[in-house]
Amino acid sequence: MAYSDPTYVIFDGDEDAWAYRFMKGWNASENVSFEFANAHDLDNMTSRAQDEDYVKRNLRNRMNGSSQVLVLIGEKTKNLFRFVRWEMELALDLGLPIIAANLNGSRQQDVSCPPIIRDKCVVHVPFKMKAIKHALANWPSEFHRLSNAQRGDGARSYGESTYRDLGL
Repeated sequence: MAYSDPTYVIFDGDEDAWAYRFMKGWNASENVSFEFANAHDLDNMTSRAQDEDYVKRNLRNRMNGSSQVLVLIGEKTKNLFRFVRWEMELALDLGLPIIAANLNGSRQQDVSCPPIIRDKCVVHVPFKMKAIKHALANWPSEFHRLSNAQRGDGARSYGESTYRDLGL
């Protein structure tokens, strides 16, 4: 299934770019059933990308054009503040559905979760193609059906039956 609405991906560019490249590879492969519209492909930053205001303005525009956010959570993600925390905060402020893909394979919120999204209405999945694909296809509509009170109930995860159905 193709996800025509852009997905904004947040990740530690120094430590976890490999995971982002994996996703882009899955998306590009004709032999893999994984497609998503990457919000970062909407435009290119210029050489002015060293200017923090310019970068944040550009990232804000990308996120404003997105329908959901995918956070790749690695070992050091929770310690990043300059852009990664700012991006997660912006996603929360915009009320976008957030999918947290745990690079350590955890199926739920764990100690690696950045404080800004800890115990928020975010669905946590392992960094597995089928789990991410399922979350992209289902979480945005699930999130939007929740009342504000339900969203206040905290972190979400899928049950064992979902992973069994996915073959994981």
